[in-house]
Amino acid sequence: MQGDNHVTVLRLGHRPGRDERMTTHVGLTARALGADRVVMAGSASSRTDTVVDITDRFGGPFEVESTEEPKRLIRDFEGTVVHLTMYGEQIQDVEADIRAAHAEGPLLVVVGAEKVPFEVYERADYNVGVTSQPHSEVASLAVFLDRLYEGRELDREWEDPDRVVVPMETGKKVVDPNDREE
Repeated sequence: MQGDNHVTVLRLGHRPGRDERMTTHVGLTARALGADRVVMAGSASSRTDTVVDITDRFGGPFEVESTEEPKRLIRDFEGTVVHLTMYGEQIQDVEADIRAAHAEGPLLVVVGAEKVPFEVYERADYNVGVTSQPHSEVASLAVFLDRLYEGRELDREWEDPDRVVVPMETGKKVVDPNDREE
């Protein structure tokens, strides 16, 4: 799906037994906040089923893939590579440049788990920090995508959902979209 101005999120690294929920949440956050595709690297690929299931139930389009060669994906990506790290340039200082790059072509957003190889830092067009404090990679991805889309992703319409959440002040309501009251 390289082409146009799609956004791909690469989950790089995954510690089995420790990162199961975190990796799943990277995929769900990528989907919910406007990315077009998530690629799970190596042992993280076991988490793809949950993200595919959510996409099937709550709508798409959204692609979920896995790769055993994440470094090749990064190296060969034809577009702008953004690596989310607390050691990077502050997002508020580079977000306009990244939005401009995204207007010209695709973005690959790399989200690490364990120690990220230095070659990722070198290949990235932008090493971006969402604060310079330790925090969750899911939080970084959410803030990054919201800044990239300037909040527009929050109003996204989903294609062919089996279920939709009805916003309410209190309570929970999930309905078949064909039964939803307008």
